Amino acid sequence: MRASRLVSLLLLLQARGRMTAQQLADELEVSLRTIYRDVESLSAAGVPVYADRGPAGGYQLLDGYRTRLTGLTAAEAESLFFAGMPGPAAELGLGTVLAAAELKLMAALPKGLAERAGRVRERFHLDVPGWFHGGEPTPYLAAVADAVWNQHRVRMLYRRWKAPTPITRTIEPLGLVLKAGNWYLIARSDGGDRTYRVDRVRELETLDEVFERPADFDLAAFWRAYLDRFQREMFSGEAVVRFSPEGMRRLLHLLTPAVIQAARENAGEPDEAGWVRTVIPIESVRHAHAELLRFGGEVEVLEPAELRECVIASARTLLDLYGG
Repeated sequence: MRASRLVSLLLLLQARGRMTAQQLADELEVSLRTIYRDVESLSAAGVPVYADRGPAGGYQLLDGYRTRLTGLTAAEAESLFFAGMPGPAAELGLGTVLAAAELKLMAALPKGLAERAGRVRERFHLDVPGWFHGGEPTPYLAAVADAVWNQHRVRMLYRRWKAPTPITRTIEPLGLVLKAGNWYLIARSDGGDRTYRVDRVRELETLDEVFERPADFDLAAFWRAYLDRFQREMFSGEAVVRFSPEGMRRLLHLLTPAVIQAARENAGEPDEAGWVRTVIPIESVRHAHAELLRFGGEVEVLEPAELRECVIASARTLLDLYGG
């Protein structure tokens, strides 16, 4: 552990130049006393590190000195796929490994390129989860990822949305996908490839059995096909509605992209008051009822009659509630 920390300290000084003892301690998550001891150890080993005193001082390497201890370990090389996504990497248990890999890359780059790479990090940041939603807890994510990587079958207790809700499955995990802050496991079960939400795994046991990964399985292609099929099957009907000018402006914020596109493509000419008649796809009457109520008085449901009656009933309930 100490040898790894000494290498990290050396690479930090090589990649970033002068750093104070406090900066090094914060970066390596150790005490100031540990940094002082580590610097003395590097000096005793012949590394030309010296200290400048004063407010602008700190530790730095002798100009022109570069270590060759920049080789990536296998785990560090694998973690580079998550560069720019420290949150997901940490969820998979790769946060420390990724940080070490990035540090080695920075140390290996010529000074000019290292500075340019540093500017990219300062100016661009990827935040995966959607607004107001950090994703559900996934206590078994690291174990699932390990099973995916090592091709081990797993037995899991899974909570699904339809009855029977709790089910036990023995699966062959093929890949993980992060979508809108949620992790999805693609696995082979009962002869077919299925998708599971990792946050719905309630118990997990990694088996000793190793399975043969299908040579023709393409994770990205499978996910694209899954999304296309999900979107096609999601909508079971249509609704004819009228949107006010304000309602049309709210479309972008209140409905999904597929519904927004359909509303625009099917829109007729505005009437004298600016209201637009259009047709939108709906998942179900119940779902459409909840979604359209968010528009308040900026939308009128014309068809189907069942959906219109649901909205009217909600409006009457609100009127009664507020003493109208």
